Amino acid sequence: QVQLVESGGGLVQAGDSLRLSCVVSGRTFSSTAIGWFRQAPGNDREFVASISWSGGITHYTDSVKGRFTISRDNAESTVYLQMNRLKPEDTAVYYCAGRRGTVAMVTSPQYDYWGQGTQVTVSS
Repeated sequence: QVQLVESGGGLVQAGDSLRLSCVVSGRTFSSTAIGWFRQAPGNDREFVASISWSGGITHYTDSVKGRFTISRDNAESTVYLQMNRLKPEDTAVYYCAGRRGTVAMVTSPQYDYWGQGTQVTVSS
């Protein structure tokens, strides 16, 4: 059984940084593409960033380009989301997702496994 566990969320002020972590177990991590999604109250879940199995290909939604960086450490079975210059509109529950494939995708139906989420709140 594949498990994804997120951590690193919290309450910060606008302009601050946070680093989210996602630890994956139960599947060969190095062959699993990973994505980060977020959901704010009243909104649909939206794509944030994704990374291929090798880490060589990444995708970002336009609103986070230049501020967020996704990376992975295959030796530690962990994916990170470094979030800089946070804005109040980044406030959401952030979810880590894995897929049975090596290619990074940008829509939630393409992911097979989901974590429980971690709350990020950015105050103005």
